[in-house]
Amino acid sequence: MYNIIFFGPPGAGKGTQAKIISQYLNISHLSTGDILRKKLLDDDDLALELKKIMSSGNLVSDEILNSIVSSRLINESNKGFILDGYPRTLKQSEFLNKFLLDSSNEINYIFNIHINFEILRDRILKRSKEESRDDDNIDVIETRYKEYINSTQKVSNFYKDRNPELFYELDGSLQIEEITKKIKEILE
Repeated sequence: MYNIIFFGPPGAGKGTQAKIISQYLNISHLSTGDILRKKLLDDDDLALELKKIMSSGNLVSDEILNSIVSSRLINESNKGFILDGYPRTLKQSEFLNKFLLDSSNEINYIFNIHINFEILRDRILKRSKEESRDDDNIDVIETRYKEYINSTQKVSNFYKDRNPELFYELDGSLQIEEITKKIKEILE
């Protein structure tokens, strides 16, 4: 069974690689971004609150994400899963570690995709045009990148320090196929 976390700044290719690898391994891809964007389509107070938070580029609260992720992991924890966009804060990683311990599960692989900001900015602006995503504009990109550096990168470093044998660095400036090939080699 494979339980995997993908780290990297917005636009680094986490979602693309997580989709490819989830199909390759036949396990669930739990993307908090996709889950939240789907929630935005609902007509309720939480959707309105999320819309406001996400359109400004800020991160959704730990409580909301922990609730969403744990409800999904309960169904997936015996089959394997890929987490994409979670955990983003040290509080979320503490919650995840406790959840995994309580459910007798563990993370097997952690992939960190790094990429420089200029490549990332161009990639996200291109994605914005192709996918018509409201959360992909230059101000939001800069805010989300700073959030990543100030928050999620600390989580990634925490896992790297704590579990170096599970942690793999990947160059996000490579072509999609090259990154996928490297991940598959690590998994074998």
